Amino acid sequence: MFPEELQYHVAPYIASFVKWLTVEWSPFFDSLSNLLLGMLLQIEYFLKWVPWWGWILFVVVISWYLTRDLLKTLLPGVLIFTIGLFGLWEVGMETLGIVIVAVLISLVLGIPLGIAMANSDRFNAINTPILDAMQTMPAMVYLIPALMLFQLGKVPGVIATVIYSLPPVIRLTNLGIRQVSQEVQEAALAFGASPWQMMREVRFPLAVPTIMAGINQTTMMALSMVVIASMIGAGGLGEEVLKATNRVAVGMGFEAGWAIVVLAIVIDRITQAIAKRWEPPQQ
Repeated sequence: MFPEELQYHVAPYIASFVKWLTVEWSPFFDSLSNLLLGMLLQIEYFLKWVPWWGWILFVVVISWYLTRDLLKTLLPGVLIFTIGLFGLWEVGMETLGIVIVAVLISLVLGIPLGIAMANSDRFNAINTPILDAMQTMPAMVYLIPALMLFQLGKVPGVIATVIYSLPPVIRLTNLGIRQVSQEVQEAALAFGASPWQMMREVRFPLAVPTIMAGINQTTMMALSMVVIASMIGAGGLGEEVLKATNRVAVGMGFEAGWAIVVLAIVIDRITQAIAKRWEPPQQ
């Protein structure tokens, strides 16, 4: 047994800090919650307003434009159709809305942080262990502070999803910018490019394929979080999986799980195809 006199717990201090936040910063968190909820409800309204066949047609058209392959065009449309076939279209759109909001927030926060890390070795050294901790921390841990600060509902589900899915886009933005060829950068400097022009017209455009891979990974992690986020009232397909688990309803769980897999496959294929179009031509 580890001796009790050598034990030291930080849990009370963390709990006190979170309690202080909930009391002193309550107006800020209420405003943030209302803002996120309003944005989420607007996106959900639009997703449900578009008819089901409209979304299938949209996915088919986008797939054809990106791949020019008949099988890769028709298969995503058929997969999306199965979500409605199982009677999960409405909750599927709720899940998609949560993922869209979480990914947008992750990109707004993650891409600038990745650029900052690429421009400063010191900032990169400080943030790398933080990102390591964020990616190794059990996903359910993120539910606790989100729940304490924002109560039950969709907003804490979005917040927890953002925290969980943020690291990939930061890491790959940093990596993509750092991998830009030094010869290309030296040529731009020789032509008189300023630091801002170097970032905007040289480094960032050449890093876009890697950044798109980060966006793809962030989206996949956001989708993987929807089941866990349903435990604090996020709703959507994750709630259907949770209900099936509680009732030991294998068939119901399969249908809800299948819908999540379909969304993941379709989004993954589309984002990968977009990333390939940004890749420079091979010599």
